[in-house]
Amino acid sequence: MAQVVATTRSIYSSIISCPSSGSPQDRVEKLIKPSTFSSRFLSSHDKKKIIGSVSSRRNTQIVAAAVKRSAEPEVIPVSPEDVPKREEQFVQLEQLGDMTAAVGMWTKPIVRRKTKIVCTIGPSTNTKEMIWKLAEAGMNVARMNMSHGDHASHQKVIDLVKEYNAQAKDNVIAIMLDTKGPEVRSGDLPQPIMLSPGQEFTFTIRRGVGTSDCVSVNYDDFVSDVEAGDMLLVDGGMMSLLVKSKTEDSVKCEVIDGGELKSRRHLNVRGKSATLPSITDKDWDDIKFGVENKVDFYAVSFVKDAQVVHELKNYLQSCGADIHVIVKIESADSIPNLHSIITASDGAMVARGDLGAELPIEEVPLLQEEIIRLCRSMGKAVIVATNMLESMIVHPTPTRAEVSDIAIAVREGADAVMLSGETAHGKFPLKAVKVMHTVSLRTEATIAGSEMPPNLGQAFKNHTSEMFAYHATMMSNTLGTSIVVFTRTGFMSILLSHYRPSGTIFAFTNEKRIQQRLALYQGVCPIYMQFSDDAEETFENALSVLKNQGMVKEGEEVALVQSGRQPIWRFQSTHNIQVRKV
Repeated sequence: MAQVVATTRSIYSSIISCPSSGSPQDRVEKLIKPSTFSSRFLSSHDKKKIIGSVSSRRNTQIVAAAVKRSAEPEVIPVSPEDVPKREEQFVQLEQLGDMTAAVGMWTKPIVRRKTKIVCTIGPSTNTKEMIWKLAEAGMNVARMNMSHGDHASHQKVIDLVKEYNAQAKDNVIAIMLDTKGPEVRSGDLPQPIMLSPGQEFTFTIRRGVGTSDCVSVNYDDFVSDVEAGDMLLVDGGMMSLLVKSKTEDSVKCEVIDGGELKSRRHLNVRGKSATLPSITDKDWDDIKFGVENKVDFYAVSFVKDAQVVHELKNYLQSCGADIHVIVKIESADSIPNLHSIITASDGAMVARGDLGAELPIEEVPLLQEEIIRLCRSMGKAVIVATNMLESMIVHPTPTRAEVSDIAIAVREGADAVMLSGETAHGKFPLKAVKVMHTVSLRTEATIAGSEMPPNLGQAFKNHTSEMFAYHATMMSNTLGTSIVVFTRTGFMSILLSHYRPSGTIFAFTNEKRIQQRLALYQGVCPIYMQFSDDAEETFENALSVLKNQGMVKEGEEVALVQSGRQPIWRFQSTHNIQVRKV
């Protein structure tokens, strides 16, 4: 087992591209003279035995390897629990003679996860106990899927999240309301139907039909939208049927891939979108419900063009509601309008389920990468969603492909990754969150923090604040410090987040709404604090809060940034970057 650990660490060491610390000579001395570990854990007899077993030829090889790989990076631990084990693992590696794998392995214990986790709340997690546990396990945003449940059940969840936020000292959960959108679904069935390949089956727009060979559809123009030869997908492709013919009120199909058809299943036509408005009457009722409850985000389903976003934003403005709009990219019609849709919004969600049903499935990874790139270049938040840990709905451990899926989303630069059925109705919601947390954290440890993201565009080059954000990030990365920023609108914190500094962004705000909103953004740790009229006093209070909550250590340096469209303290020192010692 130790050999496997050592080999894995070595592989990671060879592929990570962040800078190493210390000169080649220093690193060689660390290799040959691990005095603190050996003197503490090995008797003199054991030390002689180990040192004797490593020949001079082996020492020469180690020295040569160390000099050759002087740019070898540091590997950051997966979780805080790993740190106490570092000395024990060093001894194991020393006994194996694989000294190079241990160099600098535990010298930079950064364990605060940057990528945020969105959890869908449902029957498995809608109690006070479970919401508290999800928050402690790593949930940053609580999502309510308006396709399920009623306003009373969602009101209960919103009240519980607000109760958690009111009593939590160093954590906050944002609230996201996800609209149902113009979904086409099958009707109710008295019991599930087994569909077999080759079987004939009919969908009808007549209401209340539910037999072994025919079921209703909730969309009156369904017959008009499909043609003979179209492929009809049930539940995103779990079953597929080929359209053979149609009448005035029915569509006759042949089952291609069978399965169990249950009530109210989602229907897609490959390569086509339903000709329905993106925001339905039910959605407007749900949006009004969100305004009344002051939610933080709307996730709008099946957005086809920017006009939908403008319409919603105008409505929110007329209500005086400060709610950000996240567009869900899940329709074939949205792809040609991707740039304008994302420009009009505050962020995007890569909803891969319906996207993979309406478009060829091999296009989904490419579209995911493109949507993330576009959002990053425009300074918008981006969430990767659907099927991330699907197997954990019924199994306690994920598939290896699911683990890789999370890692890819993190490496591509997503602000957040999302759990749907895994936390809404799955058997292991807490384990799913913990898997997402540890995989994200481990992946982030392999991402170089000292270079600018290659896909960051010109979105932030037109304002003084952008200049400050850029240089604050460069200073933070160079000195290896966290960033402390003061904000009333969240603007500066979001700017810093999109530059992806290697340290944590501690965003202090005197607005509870802004604190909750910032919970979605990568690398931002939002903290509520009343501001004093005196800037210096506020700076000192902020550093005291960080120190008292264990977020920074005494003697540690931080980069302090104060700049923005609406400066908080209006005198000469308003716009500045400082480096301060805690």
